[in-house]
Amino acid sequence: MPRFYFNILSEAGSLEDWEGTELPGLDAARMEAVRDARALMSSAVLLGYDITSRSIEIRNEAGDILLVLPFSEAVKRMD
Repeated sequence: MPRFYFNILSEAGSLEDWEGTELPGLDAARMEAVRDARALMSSAVLLGYDITSRSIEIRNEAGDILLVLPFSEAVKRMD
């Protein structure tokens, strides 16, 4: 299985994923990024912070950027 790396991007810089995660493909990696973004946002909201401007960058083992998922795309807006 391919290994994907999930880096957290913010205005202050990036938090690199040095271990990566083995997943069947890019669709599974995107689903993992959505779960990660939701978990991070949930924790931040409990502390009173809005981190929806951050993103998760998915890279492959060669270091190529495959996808950038803005945290804001991991949630549904309800009015």
